Amino acid sequence: MDEINGYEAYLRTEKKASENTLSSYLRDVRQFAEYCVRERLTLTKVNQSDVEGYVRYLTSRGKSVSTVTRAAASLKSFYGYLIRTGKVVSNPARGVAPARVERKLPQILTSKEVELFLEQPERTDPKGCRDHAMLELLYATGIRVSELIDLNVDDLNLPGGFLRCAGKGRSKERIIPLYAAAIRALSEYLKNVRPQLLESPDEPALFVNMTGKRMSRQGFWKIIKHYQEKAGIQKEITPHTLRHSFAAHLLENGADLRSIQEMLGHADISSTQIYAQLVNPKLKDVYIKAHPRA
Repeated sequence: MDEINGYEAYLRTEKKASENTLSSYLRDVRQFAEYCVRERLTLTKVNQSDVEGYVRYLTSRGKSVSTVTRAAASLKSFYGYLIRTGKVVSNPARGVAPARVERKLPQILTSKEVELFLEQPERTDPKGCRDHAMLELLYATGIRVSELIDLNVDDLNLPGGFLRCAGKGRSKERIIPLYAAAIRALSEYLKNVRPQLLESPDEPALFVNMTGKRMSRQGFWKIIKHYQEKAGIQKEITPHTLRHSFAAHLLENGADLRSIQEMLGHADISSTQIYAQLVNPKLKDVYIKAHPRA
């Protein structure tokens, strides 16, 4: 369909959306287009009532509130694009408000669990050294897994002790400091391990797989799962768990929300404020134990 193809091109070229964002937005829009065909609706002529009917349809099919909310947001973005291109004159998804999502607090690791997890790669072979460097970098910076695998060697400045991260769509660059242990792990990897793994000396990727090509998202996911099992940590660990832990531990130790927001690459500080809810219970416990009149 021309409208959806045009929307895909818009997301790629103008919005510079990440592959995950692109995939989810297009999936939502295509599912709505299929619904319109079944209901004999024209995609460019639907009204708010039609979109609300679709929301009720998704709910009746047992879709979660977060899924329904995301679908409505995807349609709002799609029709916003159609307004820009003159295909429609108003946004039928603008006034649609699914049930409010109760935001779940992200799961984090304790400092001891992070130490245990980071100790799991055995640095006796190239794979172990590479994995150790990747995990140290992830916890040192709190970057997303998509950002991790997109990193190139030129994005590192080890003498300066920082990482340059291009962010979502590689359009919003940010500078993130590196702690000493991460610098050591990365230095060892770059000097002694990466040259052994490379298939081509022209490969720009910072982290490569055992065949010398850029590490994939799926490959890194398997690495995380492997070391979770090896560490015997019962919590579910994902690449985002280390990102959440990075933010919560910084806040717990006195970092301000604005600095954390900048390092995480959050466009809105409300996304960062959720970490305050993770830290507050511990602060209350410390207060009760330490304050002489508590």
